[in-house]
This record gives sequence, C-alpha cells and structure tokens, in this order.
Amino acid sequence: MAIFENKQDKTFTLYTDNTMYQMRVDRYGVLQNAYYGKRMEYTDMSYAVYEGNTCFSPNPLDLGYSYSNNHVPQELSVCGVGDFRINALALRNADGSLAADPKFLSAEIIKGKYSIPGLPAFYGEEGETLVITLKDKLYDIYFHLYYGVFEKYDLITKAVRIENKTDKEIKLERALSATLDLPNGRYDMISFYGRHARERMYERTHIKHSKVTVSSVRGASSHMENPFVIIADKNANEEYGNAWGMALVYSGNFEITAEMDLMDKTRAVIGINSENFNYGVGPGETFCTPEVAFVYSGEGFGKLSNCYHKAIRNNLCRGEYKYAERPVLINNWEATYFNFNADKLVSMAKDAAEIGVELFVMDDGWFGHRNDDTTSLGDWFPNEEKLQGTLKSLAERINNEGMRFGIWFEPECISAESKLYSEHPDYAFKIPGREAQVSRNQYILDYSRKEVCDNIYEQLCKVLESANISYVKWDFNRHISDLYSVVLPPERQGEVYHRYMLGLYDLLERITSKFPHILFESCSGGGGRFDCGMLYYMPQVWTSDNSDAIDRLKIQYGTSFAYPVRTMGAHVSVCPNHQTARVTPLKTRGNVAYFGTYGLELDITRMTDEEKTEIKRQIKEFKKYYDLIQYGDYYRLISPFNVEESLYCAWETVREDGSEALVCAVRYDSDANSAPETVKVRGLCPDKLYRINGSEQKYLGSALMNIGFRLAYDFVSYPSRLYHITLA
Repeated sequence: MAIFENKQDKTFTLYTDNTMYQMRVDRYGVLQNAYYGKRMEYTDMSYAVYEGNTCFSPNPLDLGYSYSNNHVPQELSVCGVGDFRINALALRNADGSLAADPKFLSAEIIKGKYSIPGLPAFYGEEGETLVITLKDKLYDIYFHLYYGVFEKYDLITKAVRIENKTDKEIKLERALSATLDLPNGRYDMISFYGRHARERMYERTHIKHSKVTVSSVRGASSHMENPFVIIADKNANEEYGNAWGMALVYSGNFEITAEMDLMDKTRAVIGINSENFNYGVGPGETFCTPEVAFVYSGEGFGKLSNCYHKAIRNNLCRGEYKYAERPVLINNWEATYFNFNADKLVSMAKDAAEIGVELFVMDDGWFGHRNDDTTSLGDWFPNEEKLQGTLKSLAERINNEGMRFGIWFEPECISAESKLYSEHPDYAFKIPGREAQVSRNQYILDYSRKEVCDNIYEQLCKVLESANISYVKWDFNRHISDLYSVVLPPERQGEVYHRYMLGLYDLLERITSKFPHILFESCSGGGGRFDCGMLYYMPQVWTSDNSDAIDRLKIQYGTSFAYPVRTMGAHVSVCPNHQTARVTPLKTRGNVAYFGTYGLELDITRMTDEEKTEIKRQIKEFKKYYDLIQYGDYYRLISPFNVEESLYCAWETVREDGSEALVCAVRYDSDANSAPETVKVRGLCPDKLYRINGSEQKYLGSALMNIGFRLAYDFVSYPSRLYHITLA
C-alpha cells in the first residue's frame, strides 16, 4: 500500500520502495510535514516536530506560547498569519487582506495518478493519489493538495488546486506548488546555471540564514537556470548522503528558494515565479499550480538521478517514440545555414543514406521568403522557389533516397516583416505607448489568446498534412519582454505569463495528438527550455546549440542529474567547431554524442571518404549499444567540474541486473608525463567476473567498483575511449 492513513494518529504516510513521506494534522488543524526520508516501519514521527515560540513570533490566541506558525513544518505554507519564513501562498482576499489560514477538512485516497487540467504531469494507472482538502478558517476558500506516489521510482508528486467558493474574486499574488521543510542540519543547494551555449553548469551553494534562490523571469525556464535542484547534506556526493530532488513540471517563469530559519531549520519552496504574477480567481473558479516531482535518496546523487531517469522515461514522456528507437538524423543548419536549395539538401540526404543515417531534417529558412533571420516567422508556407517545387515533392525526393524527412518550426515568434504581422500586429506582445523590443529580429506571439494559437495551429496542420513529415524541431529563439495582452483589462495583466504557458501547452497537446506518428523535438536556442514540462509533449530536447564535444561534457553531465540520456539531443558536428573553433577527434565527437540521441550536424558532402567510413562505424556501434545506453542505469564517475582532481570526464551506463556496462572516458586537457588514472565503476554484481572490451583478463565486480581499472592514454588531443564490460 503506497498511501496509509492512521485516523487515530491523524497521520498520512506515503510509502515508496525506499522512502517515507509523512504528514500529520496537528491540534490546531494545520497539516504538518512530520518526516521525509528513508523508509521505516510505521510510527508517528511528529514527536520530533518543534512547535514552540521564540523570538517575537506570534501565537494563535487559543494556544498561547506553546505554538507558533513560524516554527511548524507546513504542507501549505502561507503568509499573513504569523509565518515569516519563505512561503508558498500569498492570497489577497476580497476585503483587501493578504492572509489565508488553511485548516484540515478531509482526505481521500484514489487509485491511479491524478492529472492537472491544462498542465503537464507525470501519469500512470499503477500510481496512487492522496487528496487532502484544507479550508480557510474564515472564508469559503478551499485548498486541495494532490499527492501522487510512484513506489518503484521513489517519486512523490504534489500539486495544489485552489477553489474559490465565495461570491467575490480573490487574487493570488504568490501560488507556489510545494514547501519542503527539513529538520535541523546543514544543507547545500545544488543547481544548474548557465547561458546560451553553456547550459546546466553544476553549482553547489551552502544554505545559510539568508535566502538562496534560483529562478527565471524570462517567460521560459531558460538557459540561465533550470527548474530542478537538489537539497543535500553538506557531505553528500554521488554515492553517499541524504539528497532531496525537486523538479518543477513547468516551462515558464519559476522560482526555487531555500533558507535556514532562526531555529536552524531549512525550508525550500518551488513553483511559478511571483514576479509579475497576480492571478484572479473568480467565484466558482479554481487555479491549479504546476506539479512538483520529489525524489529522496539516502545513497547520494546517483540513486536520485536514476529514479528521475526511469520516471521521466516511463511516466512523463508519451507517444509512439516513448520507447521506439529514435532515428539517426542529419540536420542541415550548421552545414548550410540559410543558404540552400532542394538540390543541395537532396545531395546531403543521398550521401547520408549511404552511411546509415535514417532521417534528414531541414532547418530554418524553408518558408515565406526567409533567407536570413529578419523575415517570415509567422508565415508558415513553403518558399517553393527556394525548394524548387512543393514541400511534398522535396519530401518525396528525400524519401526516394531511403531517408525520412523532418522540418523546423519556430511557432511562438513572429517577424515584423511577415504577412501575419501586417494583418494582425496585435498578435504580438507590445505594451501600449511603448516600442516593443526585438531579439533575433522577432517578437513574441500572445499565446494567452486562443485565436492566436488557433491561427498557428491551422498553419502548422496545413504544412504537416501536405507532405510525408516524420520529425518536427520546435524552436523558441528569444525570451519574453514587453508583456501585455490587448484582450485583458489592466487588472489582469499579471496573469499573462501563466496564460501564455497554458496556451502553449494546449497547442502542443493538440498538435502532438493530431500527428502521433511525428517525432517532436523541443528546442529553445538549444537547451533554453530543457524541463519536465516540455518533455511531457516532446520526448527529446536539443540539449544545447553548442555542439563542441568537450563543452558538451559539462553540459550533458549537468543535464544528467535529472534528465535521462534518451531525452538529450546530441550531434556530431564539424571541426573546427562553429561555436568554439576547437578541433576534436571525430571518434571523441561520436563517443560523446552516443550518450544522447546521436545525430549529425554538418555538411556530409564535404567529408572525406575516411570520415564517412568513421561515421558509418559509429552508427553501427551506437545501434549495437543502443538499449544499454538508452535504458541502462546511468552513473557519473569522474566530474568535468573538478578539474583539480582529474583530466578526465567519465560516465557509465549499466544494465539493471549488472550483467553489462559501458563506460565512456574523455580526456579534456593535456599534461606532459601525467600520472595514470583509474576509474571506479558502479552497478556491477560484486561476486561475478567480468571482461573489459573482450580481453582475456578477468576482473571481479567488487574489484572494479572498489579499486577500478586504469584508463588507457592515447597520444592525441582530447582522446576518448569506450570500455565495454561484460560477464566473463
């Protein structure tokens, strides 16, 4: 049983295979978080909760000094009633007061996992749902707390539905999804910062009495921060220590804040960013927060990551490509940029098909009269002069070479020089009386408006129905400014950011449902929207516009803390690299791209016969290890962020039964007469014997995990090797 209610103790306990999450209704009707950690036999854990008052914290009148909201660990933390810590909810009542006082009303256990209208969420009939309803002490405002439990992944999800049963509108000035209160201790926050072409860099910050925040106010989850963090013991690492993961299933503005309070307890909150958020909920209306997915691990970050990987693969990604083998593709962007015609594309497809590539993707520049980035976004009809015929005829020419055909869109943006903008300039965000800012010569379409989404939907459907299209790359190449919707009154402009996301999600649901045979890949200037929200609609994301293999070590390493290999778009590109000018061995470029979706981003017609032979070998090798790479347990072995400790980056994927593993090690720096380095693997059977790359020597599994094996050194710049470990 995943959910257990003890009516005598007034506790609700959520069980997964290895963890336990317990809540308790206290004597004041507050829903407390009593415990979240390692699974134990049932006991009422609330004895460890400190409720008393110190340091000028007010008390409920009927409880005196024995109780203060400022010290109670709360499942729904609110402002205005004596809790001065960071909190999840700020509710402006019709009388103007900023306060809520939620008290326990009822609870219900439901078979199967809840869903959230209009928002992405983890799903699964095998899960269970606990719904706890709280009611404001004064007004008919209800707070429905939804908890989903996925036992085998140690995953617990949470979302809140706020229901207004009064006869007046209320305003949500902050509506975050979850509060995590931890016991006394010293914790770090691990987050993943970055910028365009340098996404998801690992950063570890000690949580002190001041606030630690990661957030985005860009209208997208962004390259700069990611809506996923780990709160961990100070000494936690890949294999040891307590770690709590928090992943927001949302692609827009977000905030994650942690602080240590005056009694040295740590609290973290996560949800929609409160900046420029002010959401009206009228009589009889409800508001749903995005979902948060929690994972606790008592065995460090590696165990935590694998829980997320399996849950995302099996219970977040959807559609035909959830498990289907992804095709090896070639994209023409870095090969041609805007300078191409149909003959050039077909010549690339012909050469690519000969070495085993399966899908040709035509990137930006095929529509309107777009030959640079100044025009035509919003005009989604083929440039038949450039394509030397119809889109259908081009797709047929590509198909005749034995290749599937894919296409690029950027449906959320619009060029000033476009037919759509000339007819509907009000479709773009623009503050009245102010000149709108441009980025990449484009504006943002107001997806909070259904008629705008409908226009784009109809255009995309017409294109996708016109030809045999197997793949769509959905891009978003700027962030939102000049936020203003002309169809909303002034007092509702604080709703536009979230309404934009609701419009986008609705459009994605419609388009992916209508074209279930198409593989959709999300992109936002590369990895600017790599989050659980987008993965619900599209099972892979272009990880970064930076295709340099050595830079990708950090990018893909950081991404792996939450997101599985199968979701990471990774390509072999030309050297010197277009982003860094670095020259890297073709073998290394391939080895790094294997641990993603593997594809090509180059002009194959300019490759030498030797290079084509190497790519042909790589495709065969990638397919040989495909299942092991895509579905194995993933372990980070040597971090590229610890440059003072090693010149290598190494990672491993291993079958769940420990029978087979694949280790990739890449040397990212040079050092004369360097000392030999070893790597310790994980996930093997300790009492079984193994071989490495088919050698005669046998290694005991426990030896490979505790002593390791020596990495070979190749005397070239940026060498890499794969080590295939099999049972002897």
